[in-house]
Amino acid sequence: MDIKQYDFELPEELIAQVPLEDRSSSRLMVCDRKAETIEHRRFSQITDYLESGDCLVLNDTRVLPARLYGSKEETGGKVEVLLLHQTEEDEWEVLVKPAKKIKLGTNIVFGDGQLVAECTEVQEHGGRKVKFRYEGIFLEVLESLGEMPLPPYIKEQLPDRERYQTVYAKEEGSAAAPTAGLHFTKSLLEELQEKGVEIAYLTLHVGLGTFRPVSVDDIENHDMHAEFYRLNAETAGRLNAVRERGGRIISVGTTSTRTLETIIRDHGTFKEASGWTDIFIYPPQTLKAIDGLITNFHLPKSTLIMLVSAFAGRDFIMQAYHQAVEERYRFFSFGDAMFIK
Repeated sequence: MDIKQYDFELPEELIAQVPLEDRSSSRLMVCDRKAETIEHRRFSQITDYLESGDCLVLNDTRVLPARLYGSKEETGGKVEVLLLHQTEEDEWEVLVKPAKKIKLGTNIVFGDGQLVAECTEVQEHGGRKVKFRYEGIFLEVLESLGEMPLPPYIKEQLPDRERYQTVYAKEEGSAAAPTAGLHFTKSLLEELQEKGVEIAYLTLHVGLGTFRPVSVDDIENHDMHAEFYRLNAETAGRLNAVRERGGRIISVGTTSTRTLETIIRDHGTFKEASGWTDIFIYPPQTLKAIDGLITNFHLPKSTLIMLVSAFAGRDFIMQAYHQAVEERYRFFSFGDAMFIK
């Protein structure tokens, strides 16, 4: 399948650089995949489209302040380190710049020696494994020294790092935010619960691969990045009960969707599970775990726009994206939202 089928022209000024002050005031495109109709609303009006008995599935991962700036112990040369994921206690896979300067055994010092990383393995494409040394609690040291790893298409600084977290973020471990959830406020979630909408949580730690466009011409040759997920027994039981009584499962974000689809693929039902998923969803595959999807507007030629196309149909989604450009919707992480029902 040709990657060009998922390309579209996006004016650079439509890439949102800063979040809105009020999370739920973003615009909402409502797409009916069966009727192939499109409505234009505000995100706060999502309550009009969710019903008593529906279940909203949220990814409660929390973004680490995973970008660190340090220097080589031997020479003082500046080094940028981006944490990807933890492999063992105090050992992480990271990306480093400039990579060619960081060899096996190189020490990188951060914050006047508060944190030291020793390179223990050289990997491809700027990847390294490092072992950290520090005093105290690692996450506290990271909070004091690290910066939020905003996506490469966001050039502005973020004064309040909590605006790159969902209001329900809990489980530390992501290199990026599950951005569809950024539109929810605590009061909006409470309003949905008062209406009878159930709220369920899972965890998928988002990796940097989520920002990378597919580079091969035939998408079937694309190597998908793997991400860690966890679904607990309580959420699994709740989802099975919703399905049995005919309620809808509404996934918030492609990360929640990939987790749910992985579990249904592997087990045929929702059950307690954890592990690494590299599931790659694209047409003509169909989604079996969800009945609705809340998502942001994604990069051209990305695996995320392919997943959305598998759910709603490529032609309809590309039509919706072209309309979003015409209507001047805001795109990507801090942009507007789409609800596909």
